[in-house]
Amino acid sequence: MTSEATTDLRIGPYPVDPAVVLAPMAGITNLAFRKLCREFGSPTSIYVCEMITARAVVERNEKTLHMMSFDADESPRSMQLYGVDPATLGEAVRIIVGEGWADHIDLNLGCPVPKVTRLGGGAALPYKRALFSRIVRAMVQAAEPAGVPVTVKFRIGIDDEHLTYLDAGRIAEAEGAQAVALHARTAAQRYSGQADWSAIARLKEAVRTIPVLGNGDIFAAADAVRMMDETGCDGVVVGRGCLGRPWLFAELQAALRGEPLPEPPNLGRVGEVLYRHATLLSEHLGEDKAMRDLRKHMAWYLMGFPVGADLRRAFATVSRLTELEDLVGQLDPTAPFPRDAEGPRGRQGSPGKVALPHGWLDDPEDPAVPHGADVMHSGG
Repeated sequence: MTSEATTDLRIGPYPVDPAVVLAPMAGITNLAFRKLCREFGSPTSIYVCEMITARAVVERNEKTLHMMSFDADESPRSMQLYGVDPATLGEAVRIIVGEGWADHIDLNLGCPVPKVTRLGGGAALPYKRALFSRIVRAMVQAAEPAGVPVTVKFRIGIDDEHLTYLDAGRIAEAEGAQAVALHARTAAQRYSGQADWSAIARLKEAVRTIPVLGNGDIFAAADAVRMMDETGCDGVVVGRGCLGRPWLFAELQAALRGEPLPEPPNLGRVGEVLYRHATLLSEHLGEDKAMRDLRKHMAWYLMGFPVGADLRRAFATVSRLTELEDLVGQLDPTAPFPRDAEGPRGRQGSPGKVALPHGWLDDPEDPAVPHGADVMHSGG
């Protein structure tokens, strides 16, 4: 597959080549995983850190400040913020740009997790158009003097009866956002079913002066090319597709530049990548915490490979780097990359009713900040 989808994507002053963004994922896109993805992909793509809570930045929460770590040569340093209060988000951005902590700030309006939406945050927030407008304006005003671009990521809507994405795109554009990204599902869908790529095309038609990025169901390089061809979007945002598969960024780079795709790794190479991930995590978190954190990645790395049940269990309970090295040595290095590992991965689950604050749907023009909405700290 050497079909080519080209675009001259820029986010503020930063060219994004190829037009690929690693989606922020809680508990996943820390410094170590981003570095691993960058080693396979282009240094001029964008790799977004885990979601950071604006209030925790304002309070200078120690755990949050560590989550905001970037590698020495990571550029642009891309950070995603969560919040529901324009004042808190504006202050968080002022602190971040004042301290020189990030080069690009994204606003999270895509999270469908109940503990977020029941506070009016994440995917629930764009329904409140006036509040959403105030938030984007406050962030842009705080970031603009430092030349830091603000972007916004959102979903199609709360559910099929409450679609918000076209208004959200127009508002973000009008308030000075430098790009928008659409996860083409509703909050009610969560990660189930299929993403509706036709919504990305409609958003691209509605938003004319800033880039529109597409997100949802990119599990292979061919998916990225097809999304850009079918929707006209300016770039792609990749999340679950790279779980246990950071080399996807090498494949995306080749596909979007019209080059032949690299051969998928055999099990020996996957073992090497897994061990590299472990060493990077150990440098970032310390060995004990790193090994616990790595366990959730094991099933993704070994997906579809002929690895016995006992060995899989040993990988899932690994506690030391030396132990991991021994387990990797027990893998069959010649086992080819399995065809059934090329499809969906990561959480999928089932759709469900979206938890919302009381009376949230009564007045979309109500600019009030929901009560108690800023109680969350980072990591949700």
